[in-house]
Amino acid sequence: MTDQPQLQDLVRALPGLPGVYQFYDQKGEIIYIGKAKNLKKRVSSYFNKKKYDSYKVKVLVNRISNIKYVVVNNESDAILLENNLIKKHQPRYNIMLKDDKTFPWICIKKEAIPRVFSTRTVINDGSQYFGPYTSAYAVKILLTLIRQIYKLRTCKYSLTEENISQGKFKVCLEYHIGNCKGPCENLQSQADYDENIQQIKEIIRGNLSEVIVFLKKEMAQRAASFRFEEANQFKEKIKILSRYQSKSTIVNPTIHDVDVFSIVSDEKEAFVNFLKVVKGAIIQAHTVEIKKKLNEPDEDILAFAVTDLRSRIGSNSREIILPMDLQSYFLNNRLTVPKRGDKKKLLELSERNAKSYRLEKMKRSSARKPVSAMDRILKTLQADLRLQEIPLHIECFDNSNIQGSDPVAACVVFKQGKPLKREYRHYNIKGVSGIDDFASMEEVVFRRYRRLVEEKKELPQLIIVDGGKGQLNAALKSLIKLDLRGRIAIIGIAKKLEEIYFPDDPVPLYIDKNSESLKLIQNLRNEAHRFGITFHRQKRSNTMMQSALEDIPGIGAKSIEKLFKKFKSLERIKSASQDELSQEIGFIRARILADHFGGENS
Repeated sequence: MTDQPQLQDLVRALPGLPGVYQFYDQKGEIIYIGKAKNLKKRVSSYFNKKKYDSYKVKVLVNRISNIKYVVVNNESDAILLENNLIKKHQPRYNIMLKDDKTFPWICIKKEAIPRVFSTRTVINDGSQYFGPYTSAYAVKILLTLIRQIYKLRTCKYSLTEENISQGKFKVCLEYHIGNCKGPCENLQSQADYDENIQQIKEIIRGNLSEVIVFLKKEMAQRAASFRFEEANQFKEKIKILSRYQSKSTIVNPTIHDVDVFSIVSDEKEAFVNFLKVVKGAIIQAHTVEIKKKLNEPDEDILAFAVTDLRSRIGSNSREIILPMDLQSYFLNNRLTVPKRGDKKKLLELSERNAKSYRLEKMKRSSARKPVSAMDRILKTLQADLRLQEIPLHIECFDNSNIQGSDPVAACVVFKQGKPLKREYRHYNIKGVSGIDDFASMEEVVFRRYRRLVEEKKELPQLIIVDGGKGQLNAALKSLIKLDLRGRIAIIGIAKKLEEIYFPDDPVPLYIDKNSESLKLIQNLRNEAHRFGITFHRQKRSNTMMQSALEDIPGIGAKSIEKLFKKFKSLERIKSASQDELSQEIGFIRARILADHFGGENS
């Protein structure tokens, strides 16, 4: 039992019922979420020193400051609640499935006239997503099949009933070449389009037989009415679907709508493979990687993965094939742990997929093992600066102002020793009166890392400040305000003698002028200076151009803003005709400008 009296009281008061427990640290943040058949026994076991000798578990237990719990009806409800809470709070010590954002999905957009397309970004907007697919080629084949059979719109117009009835849109080239039936002009009814979408969903789910049966009925009706051309169109659709169906991996036609899961694991990570089988055909295969946090047993990892993956893909399959008995977690499903036969072969196929994925990952990892020049430089930098970890992510700040005007700042980002320009940021100094480099540095550092903390984004291992002790201390104030002191290493570099300053150390460090690590620091400092100066010049140029217009009587700030938004530069404003100017700022002001620039040019 724990030595903390308040925790002892909480553990004693826990009920012996199924539920979900949450461990909190001193800051009130959730650090671990778990499920239990018996809350009292499960939570008490964490404080049994004889049971847990894992260092990671000891670290977790030492950080627990408060315990909360939710009682549920059974273990099945517990794992669902646990899964939802973990995805919501993402506690530090819980396992998480590797993000699938790099894998393609098929999206049926939530629209009155839905579009069907592939995407790698899943947005919670009510649209239906099918996947993830491990092969972009498979997605392309499936979408090609769908477009061969159904004429769907590809435009991004807002085809609401109101917009269509008001005639806001006209058919485009896709209609004229036969790829779309023109729902934008109501040439295809809503009911007909919805019927197509429903059939597409069945095709994506692998229910091809049902769609073929429907198409055959439609073909027979058209033939009976002597509408042979339309009947032939349905016949062609049936042929396309039948050819696609014959290419599917058939395992056993009697196995219908089954999810298959297997797990392969070692001390550090686990790989869970998922196969979707519909009417004897494997229509989907996917493997996820899971990093272990607390030496979790395979049963817990697999139960979590099954719940999470079935939720992601929206699977409602009644039967689940598994390598171990997890029936208590899935009361509403029929669980099968096969010993022989076709279902055993399916499970073995899933395990081969998981092992193959792990082997492929190991090969990729071993291929990257040779130490690159940049790895060597970063390790040297770590040693030179006495850092606790290799600075794979470095950010550098620089202030810019010329003759005391338009103060700005820049932040550049290097990852793996290379610039990541999409992460660069400019800053207009907002809260500082006049020119104060120290206050400006304090402001931009605070703004930068407050945002990263609020958005829960990755923090750098090293911050470099262009300047000496004054700028370094200013930046340090912001880290202290944000409670980041000690979590991020920070240094200042003074330009004249290339002195490296550390917090709370008045004596600077001098790195060998020929050192690769110093050259990397200088590269970061120079890049921040270049980026800041470029922004400052642009800002001064815009200020000068605007001031040139402000001197013209009758032309106000709003008019100037409209002109620059439209024409982008002073030269284009000067060369614009009076009619073009009047469309933006009215006839009278346009006449004033035309007269002014006409006099200037005469």
